[in-house]
Amino acid sequence: MSATPSPTGSGVTESRPLRFVLAGAANTAFGFGVYGALALTGLATWLCLLLGTLAGIAFNFVTWGAYVFRDLTIARLPSFLAAYGFVYAANLGLLHLLLPWTHNRIWTQLFLVPAMAVLSYLLMNGLVFRGNRAGR
Repeated sequence: MSATPSPTGSGVTESRPLRFVLAGAANTAFGFGVYGALALTGLATWLCLLLGTLAGIAFNFVTWGAYVFRDLTIARLPSFLAAYGFVYAANLGLLHLLLPWTHNRIWTQLFLVPAMAVLSYLLMNGLVFRGNRAGR
């Protein structure tokens, strides 16, 4: 997924936040698809979320590392996994907090997607890929 810069260098894919949104759309579709399919099987919410998260980790490391932050250094994987663990815990906590009111874990997760995306960007940009200035 290599972006061709515009002659002025100001193409839309030169913006790191925009690349994050584009990659995030693909990541979300994949992860939410796995979560939703598992939720329909009747598995426990925590297990659906965990399996959806695990299924998306490798895919998301590549899309965020290579495309968004333009740094696929494997040395970033431990902090990436730690950030992902934090997002998972926050997501699970909010799911359990909201489920008594919503009574639908798929719609509740869909509602939480924007907040989890913002949290993910802040962690990835500020902690995991913080030393990388490529494609700001």
